[in-house]
Amino acid sequence: MELSEDRLRSVLSRIMQLPPHREVPGALRRLAGAGVRLAALTNSTQQVAEAQLFNAGLDQLFEQVLSADTVRRLKPAREPYLMAPERLGVDAAQVLLVAAHAWDVAGAMHAGCAAAFVVRPGMVLDPLAPEPDVVATDLDEVANAVLKQAA
Repeated sequence: MELSEDRLRSVLSRIMQLPPHREVPGALRRLAGAGVRLAALTNSTQQVAEAQLFNAGLDQLFEQVLSADTVRRLKPAREPYLMAPERLGVDAAQVLLVAAHAWDVAGAMHAGCAAAFVVRPGMVLDPLAPEPDVVATDLDEVANAVLKQAA
């Protein structure tokens, strides 16, 4: 099935307008307010990722927005996950990837990063992959775990 140019633009526009889950803005503000460095890592293009965060009102909370396009490999390949600590000037083990996709969490752990899995409706962990550092029902629970560990 081929999409017309107009239909493609319409779909892309909607993707860039997606609202965050209800708890996300508050959880991110708590983390940023506590001095936790936040970066976004996505398979989306840089332009789409920046537009999504801007339209969701979250762009000012992130130190960096990183696109897998930069390293020409999509997640779950190691290269995008390793780009994050490189750009942030930290070791991979100091990076906590937070995702609701088992493949994303497994990819981050395979690259040496820590990982948190957010159990959104319909999402389950891969029973063959290692257990992530944090398993939570929403980003508030992830933030609680991060802030508890930092204390």
